[in-house]
Amino acid sequence: MKKLVAILLSALLLTSCGTQAVSEEQTDAVTKATTEPTNEATESTTSSTEPEPEAEATESSGSKILVAYFSCTGTTEQIAEWIASETGADVYEIVAADPYTEEDLQYYTGGRADQEQSDDSARPEIDGAVEDISQYDVIFLGYPIWHGQAPKIIYTFLESYDLEDVTIIPFCTSHSSGIGSSAENLHSLVSDSVSWNDGRRFSGDATEDDVTEWIESLDLPESEVSEVSEVGVFNFETKTVLLNSGYEMPIMGLGTYSLSDEECAVSIAALLEAGGRLIDTAYMYGNEAAVGQAIRDSDVPREEIFVITKLYPTQYSYAAEAIDDALERMGLDYIDMIILHHPGDGDVEAYLALEQAVADGKVRSIGLSNWYIEELEEFLPQVNITPALVQNEIHPYYQENDVIPYIQSLGIVVQGWYPLGGRGHTSELLNDETIVAIAEAHGVSSAQVILRWNLQKGVVVIPGSSDPDHIRENLDLFGFELTDEEMEAINALDRNEKHDWY
Repeated sequence: MKKLVAILLSALLLTSCGTQAVSEEQTDAVTKATTEPTNEATESTTSSTEPEPEAEATESSGSKILVAYFSCTGTTEQIAEWIASETGADVYEIVAADPYTEEDLQYYTGGRADQEQSDDSARPEIDGAVEDISQYDVIFLGYPIWHGQAPKIIYTFLESYDLEDVTIIPFCTSHSSGIGSSAENLHSLVSDSVSWNDGRRFSGDATEDDVTEWIESLDLPESEVSEVSEVGVFNFETKTVLLNSGYEMPIMGLGTYSLSDEECAVSIAALLEAGGRLIDTAYMYGNEAAVGQAIRDSDVPREEIFVITKLYPTQYSYAAEAIDDALERMGLDYIDMIILHHPGDGDVEAYLALEQAVADGKVRSIGLSNWYIEELEEFLPQVNITPALVQNEIHPYYQENDVIPYIQSLGIVVQGWYPLGGRGHTSELLNDETIVAIAEAHGVSSAQVILRWNLQKGVVVIPGSSDPDHIRENLDLFGFELTDEEMEAINALDRNEKHDWY
């Protein structure tokens, strides 16, 4: 995961309209996309992700930066991506409702692009729109140069929104034409309340360093950068939570309890392909090596994946060696989080070994599993680093409504294992009439309702499954929201019914 730099990052999938024999001055167009899966589930245990622990956590100002761009050969798209990476901006790709073909873009052939550029009234239709453009204070507006000007689809974009009091910073891609007159003509399309920056031209051989240097030269007001959430507060846009260790962790992922090596490989591949980045394992699961292999075999950069494993009480007497063994088994340079599996003889000493592993750079965050209020009150005064996470059994039949707020009040994130009820109890829970009725009301599965209920309570979820469809579904939790009444209805299902011994 990217290092926290007091900027809210948004993840978007970008596509491109792929032409080949098109000049660099006539760059590309496509569509903005964010993806999420479907419905149904199963279950298990833990999860996590990362950055570097020097970031300061501050409350969000509510202001954001948007990079809106049109591109057809990829040059403008690349500049837009670099700007977004540098500023933490959201990205919107301006896509023609009638996509441009290679033939459309050939210069001086009388084709579509030529006709549009010579027609002052031309306004090509855009496919899609920016959601709630009023939330943005700054818009970087990118385009290729066509016949010395911005493509007319940029005119359509500017005339489609009320851009009152926004700062627009144009940028273009071109072999030789400057940005000057193209930007001036665009400026005339917006109200006087818009602050219009002079902008910048980038050639086809521009580098990321060129973009970074330009961004650093801009005088962006502080209010134009959205700052990261405070520790422990779920960010439903980035789908992460900031841990007290300074690292970000995904708020939903995959538990690997009871998965064989082969099942692990398939399940982790499905998780990563669907955008999931949190994986929970443990020494006692016997699959740490398979988890590490699946991570190494994936195309996802290691730093984007958050891996949690656990030391079992039988390892507490040689915890330092056990940590090294876990690293070796998993074949990883570092582990995002190691937690103690449950209380046992020597747990304080084992935790102190985890603290040393943090100091040595072997582990980034540490935590506990199956510690409740009494255990925490006794344990915490004996250690130096406050746990970043406490992982306990939590589901609608065993809700821990006194334990969760207590843990959260200490600045510790709560994670729930057995979120769908656990072995032998999942079917009953998924078929509970209250949960089924809520699921039907939202057009989702019972599993999704339960997992969303956890998230809205501030509980990270790591349901286990070996079914790729269920894994994808278990990540698809952001297209609906439970009402206060629905939350209360699920809260009323609490039986204080624990489904495992610890």
